[in-house]
Amino acid sequence: MISEIEITIRLLLGAVLGGIIGFERQTHGRQAGFRTQMLVCIASVLLMIVSEYYQHLSFMNPSYVRVDPGRIAAGAITGVGFLGAGVILKTGATVQGLTTAACLWMVSAIGLSVGAGFYLAGILSCGITLFALLFLRMIEKKMPKLIYRNITITAEDSLDIDTVITQITVPYLHIKNIDYEKDTIKKEITYEINTSLKYSGQIKTILTNLASITSIKKISIKG
Repeated sequence: MISEIEITIRLLLGAVLGGIIGFERQTHGRQAGFRTQMLVCIASVLLMIVSEYYQHLSFMNPSYVRVDPGRIAAGAITGVGFLGAGVILKTGATVQGLTTAACLWMVSAIGLSVGAGFYLAGILSCGITLFALLFLRMIEKKMPKLIYRNITITAEDSLDIDTVITQITVPYLHIKNIDYEKDTIKKEITYEINTSLKYSGQIKTILTNLASITSIKKISIKG
């Protein structure tokens, strides 16, 4: 059975490690920030301590129900999964919150390792996580990546899609999908075009080209 001093050390270490990662998330304006990450880590530490306590009771008293210490840990990971799902937001083709959700999962794993007494594993995992969040962020920004945009065009029903494609065609643009909607009463047609671009500056060029078509009534470009 672990001592009260050991319990205190584990809880405080969990609070420090979870708080460090949470501070990084807080400074970047994420929903699950300093307090959330800290509480998740402390909760994971506590659950692991409770799990070890029940295992200790099962060895001390043979008549006591034997408990697998890994079952509570598995339940903690499952619960954190629900928290992670709550911070993931999808707007059009853009998904936000995946890194924060992964941080919650990682913080829980760190807390479980500290709660089990694997201090070195918990501290190293915290350091690697911070390295990924801080330093790899700078590398990621320099990496080339595609820009996804949804172009919605409302025009007179006489406007042909080939004319639209001609105006939006710029270097490195790829059309992924085109949806059609026609209003026979207003005699309007709506095109929803999903595209991928290489440079953000091309969006302004596309908007200018489309604005030159007199039959177009409304243009919307969203990510």
